Amino acid sequence: MANDVPIFPAELLVSTTAAVIKDLPSEPARRRRLDLSMFAGIAIAAAALLAGIAATGVRMTYFFQPTGALIVFGGTLGAMFITTPRTALIQAMNKAIGLFSTPEIDYAALAEEIMTFVKHARANGLLAVETMIEGVRDPFLKESLALAIDVQQRADLEDALNSKMRLGERQGENDARVLEVAGGFAPTIGVLGTVVGLIDVLRQFSDLSSVAAGIGTAFVSTIYGLGLANLVLLPLAFRIRARTAENFEQHELITEGILCLYDRVHPSLVRERLDSHLRQA
Repeated sequence: MANDVPIFPAELLVSTTAAVIKDLPSEPARRRRLDLSMFAGIAIAAAALLAGIAATGVRMTYFFQPTGALIVFGGTLGAMFITTPRTALIQAMNKAIGLFSTPEIDYAALAEEIMTFVKHARANGLLAVETMIEGVRDPFLKESLALAIDVQQRADLEDALNSKMRLGERQGENDARVLEVAGGFAPTIGVLGTVVGLIDVLRQFSDLSSVAAGIGTAFVSTIYGLGLANLVLLPLAFRIRARTAENFEQHELITEGILCLYDRVHPSLVRERLDSHLRQA
């Protein structure tokens, strides 16, 4: 038959990968606000750097060196493309951009929402929750409620929820590692730019005034590399890890509530368990 075309391993791999990507959890569709602490950190770092430069009496334009900037920023970007697959790099860049805004998470309100489902399920049965799922705003809570209704065994439900949490945590760690690796390359590439500048200086060694000025110019590349690593890339990596930890705590709260809902635990005991999570958040 013409339709009985065998699926080769490569085609099977592509189709499987597409299915996995489709199932990956998306960023929560919640209201977001600007992360003021992020902007405050940038402002403080920039002000301190500019003030330090101004205190030396050196003109600010002295630190704008196109050659050094091209070597450091272009070289670091190239290293990121070499070390990181394109999909992972795009994911990490999107996560870094998303750090400038933060989702508004009201843990107390989330716990109250979970308690509503717990009480309704205990009074009317687990299947009665199905009609309420569409009104849930949090994606992880919505998916967890749907799983609780569909899954037959409690162990399977717990494994599925834990797998979702671990997947989100692993994705956040991968995104942070991309920027962390780039932060490791930037200072070294800055030194490379400095060496290139020194080579150019040695070409004019007969003119001592040019040599003195050229050496200072050459070391600007090292400043670019250190600044890019320690003021941009590494702080962003740590910030991604902190945001991932916040999401993990939220998902732990939801998982605890869903498992209690599935077990038909008394609402008073559920409230106590959720409150223990709230005290840790």
